[in-house]
Amino acid sequence: MLLLAAAFIVAFVLLLYMVSPLISPKPLALPGAHVVVTGGSSGIGKCIAIECYKQGAFITLVARDENKLLQAKKEIEKHSINDKQVVLCISVDVSQDYGQVENVIKQAQEKLGPVDMLVNCAGTSVSGKFEDLEINYFERLMNINYLGSVYPSRAVITTMKERRMGRIVFVSSQAGQLGLFGFTAYSSSKFALRGLAEALQMEVKPYNIYITIAYPPDTDTPGFAEEKKTKPLETQLISETSSLCKPEQVAKQIVKDATQGNFNSSIGSDGYMLSSLTCGMSPVTSITEGLQQIVTMGLFRTIALFYLGSFDSIIRRCMIQRAKSETVDKTA
Repeated sequence: MLLLAAAFIVAFVLLLYMVSPLISPKPLALPGAHVVVTGGSSGIGKCIAIECYKQGAFITLVARDENKLLQAKKEIEKHSINDKQVVLCISVDVSQDYGQVENVIKQAQEKLGPVDMLVNCAGTSVSGKFEDLEINYFERLMNINYLGSVYPSRAVITTMKERRMGRIVFVSSQAGQLGLFGFTAYSSSKFALRGLAEALQMEVKPYNIYITIAYPPDTDTPGFAEEKKTKPLETQLISETSSLCKPEQVAKQIVKDATQGNFNSSIGSDGYMLSSLTCGMSPVTSITEGLQQIVTMGLFRTIALFYLGSFDSIIRRCMIQRAKSETVDKTA
């Protein structure tokens, strides 16, 4: 009886593996495609633009700093695969005025055609204890990290629906899957992208539009270097429990997942574990993905409990160390 049940389960799993590709999205071909990247003048955004350009895409870079945009344009153009490719640069703050964002997207579409893929990579980070952060930081991060993704997405969605095709990418963070010490403002803004991505995917899937939300780990970018300057000790020590990724590695994975229509995009074993643990009611691209989440959930939760215990231990040690330092200072 047990052998019969085991055979049935194996047969069922094999059937799902065979059927899975039939229900997965058709990959987006990048040669000739128009890809818009916000926050594309540096870091992950620039590397995503380079990766798409290497595969034959036409690129629109959107960022605030004109000088950085021009520098990024020159760097990206070195990776062309044909003489027809174009890199268009547009300077605008995507978090301030929806009307301005809508206008620049229209300009880009007039020059390079309808947007096939939008990558929302504009973002910033501030760290510090909840009570130490200036209250305006919470508003600023929601404007840049959340509304800075809402506005461009809203500007392209109508045309994508009319064409019944498209990809929209939201670059969140592993701090958008797990709330961490020092990231009360940052994590909140990145968690918001998850809700937006899930709700939007449910709306646009019938139109053959697929949403990808990426959860990169700490990545060696100019933004990360700036963030390190103000990180609390606890945040720094917790961050050091995982390795620092290269932006090129992150960009390749995000582009691969986005073109394939995968909802989740994660980097490395830690990223895979976090995505499985926090999948909840998020959509799956294939039956195989859903099965993997079901099978691994218990094991990954066990591992996660050890991680959480180590994080608590780090915070307690820092608290004791700080208290000792204060006592010494008072008696000196």
